[in-house]
Amino acid sequence: MQNAVAIYHVAFEDAGTLGTVLDERGVTLNYLQAGVDDLSPALDADLVLVLGGPIGIYEIDRYPFLKDELAIVEKVVKKGTPVVGICLGCQALAAVLAARVYPGPQAELGWDELILTDEGKASPLGILEGLRVLNWHGDTFDLPSGATRLASTPLTPNQAFTYGSNVLALQFHVELAQHNMERWLIGHTLELAKNKVDLARMRENTARYAPATNEASRKLFNTWLDGVSA
Repeated sequence: MQNAVAIYHVAFEDAGTLGTVLDERGVTLNYLQAGVDDLSPALDADLVLVLGGPIGIYEIDRYPFLKDELAIVEKVVKKGTPVVGICLGCQALAAVLAARVYPGPQAELGWDELILTDEGKASPLGILEGLRVLNWHGDTFDLPSGATRLASTPLTPNQAFTYGSNVLALQFHVELAQHNMERWLIGHTLELAKNKVDLARMRENTARYAPATNEASRKLFNTWLDGVSA
């Protein structure tokens, strides 16, 4: 694996700890902005990341570029290229695998402990058992046919899944590096205000939970990358 492409939607939601892992592995990571850049270079990458964003993957009428983005993601999956989808990217993977994506019962914003399935415990996500991860989403999705559920929370039944050995979909933000949280608090200020999120508590919980989760996330991504079929 030599080159990776990350499809991003807002500048502050980057590859985070996964980007660090790729750099340490000598993998070149190039970013393409959805809605602005030609996303076709993703078709020639050795690894594709589809990152988060504050829109719904089903909002094609409002954001027509999503149709082209989903077409690229679908081609990447069918080609068998290793792909990691995070939050909106996770929902994109669910959508191209013919699952329904829709608004959840309420926004899930904060640090939560995952409920790992038996398959999740046996997967690279097993390292997250007992740790808290950051949820930051309002939408959810049905588990795609043929996918394996890895994790859930009481509010969100489908928090992570795999589809074969080369697709990893994560609804939560295990990639967010602790030092980047303030960028998110600024960038998502309207969403945070709408949901009456206590910023002081978010900062406190980030300081409390992020260090261990950041370390675990790097091990998670390394383990998953070691197991993909190149």
